[in-house]
Amino acid sequence: MKFGQVEDPSKIDFTLPQDNSHTKTILKLNKKGLQDISIGCAKWNKTDLKGFYPKGTKDELSYYATQFNSIELNATFYGMPSPDQVLTWKDKTPDDFKFFPKITNTVSHFRRLLNIDDVVTQFATSVLNFGDKLGMVFLQLHDNFKPKDYERLEKFIQNWPKEVPLAVELRNTEWFVDEEVFDKTCKLFEDNNVTNIIVDTAGRRDMLHMRLTTPTAFIRYVGANAENDYQRLDDWLDRLTTWKEEGLENLYFFVHQNIEKASPLLSAHFIKKLNEAWGKEIHIPQMGSDPSRLTLF
Repeated sequence: MKFGQVEDPSKIDFTLPQDNSHTKTILKLNKKGLQDISIGCAKWNKTDLKGFYPKGTKDELSYYATQFNSIELNATFYGMPSPDQVLTWKDKTPDDFKFFPKITNTVSHFRRLLNIDDVVTQFATSVLNFGDKLGMVFLQLHDNFKPKDYERLEKFIQNWPKEVPLAVELRNTEWFVDEEVFDKTCKLFEDNNVTNIIVDTAGRRDMLHMRLTTPTAFIRYVGANAENDYQRLDDWLDRLTTWKEEGLENLYFFVHQNIEKASPLLSAHFIKKLNEAWGKEIHIPQMGSDPSRLTLF
């Protein structure tokens, strides 16, 4: 994931911003306590997850699902999944595994939320075949999709099939710099139970907004292939612990790197620290190769 990549990460201030004032209010709405923790990578193929698979592994997804409890499914962004393909993926994973499919780029990038009823229906129909293994679908808007097209986003969200949980990732600076625009957009999300994705990547600190619109934190963390990647994860755990105390219902946390080398190492670190801090027993991914031979950068 090269989005937000910078030549020299040491020059970036990775300090997490203060919470948006609305976030505590949103978290208080949850009366059920913490329900789900899903932590995973963005892909399961060997090319990206170097050193993760034991030698001789033939079915990558089946093995991946023994180590992680979820996957951020980027494959569905590049091609419409068929119901049969969804069922194949579903059948290769254990009962408690969850998929978080990205909405196909036909919707977000090519048609730009116009004339999409047929594609949305097809996509939603397919991913519903995940059944209980469907975590949350997410829409990643193009970085040149701006507030001038707010009405398109509003119509998309209002028409989205409510039986499919939805999150949205805004990528253009204009959504965040104008407080009135951001408040209006977040209110749209709140009114329609849409989760506001938070992206933490080096070159796009403007997207690190810290405003939740549901009691679900959907974090897309992008390591900079730098020494401070681990510290950044520790900082996130501190913030998430605060949110947990304030009423967090679900945590969806997906680890990327600008240049994929050892995302499972970062994930294992985060899960281990979370288990210790929260008293959980989430499986800590094991590396198929000697971890000491692997580096983040």
